[in-house]
Amino acid sequence: MAETAVVAKHLLLAKFKEDLSPAAIDELIQGYASLVSLVPSLKTFHWGKDVSVENLHQGFTHVFETTFESVEGISEYLAHPAHVEFADIFLPALEKIIIIDYKPTTA
Repeated sequence: MAETAVVAKHLLLAKFKEDLSPAAIDELIQGYASLVSLVPSLKTFHWGKDVSVENLHQGFTHVFETTFESVEGISEYLAHPAHVEFADIFLPALEKIIIIDYKPTTA
């Protein structure tokens, strides 16, 4: 039986500051997406805007999901100079943020 790769997910929920233009938000999202080509342990990047009809979003408007080869890969990502530089631009643009790292279950 072949072993499946150990994977870890980094989930970020964000609410951008009200005074940011849609173009500025798009530029930040493109910057986030570019990290996939710069950080070796970062394997995938997906994002989206809240579309829930339940109205339980608590003001969060955007979801960013990144996949890593391992939990250790998240630590490598956080310390990587490209991430540090991007975080210095991205984080001040946010009004609210929640970050959760987890290992997906197989069942």
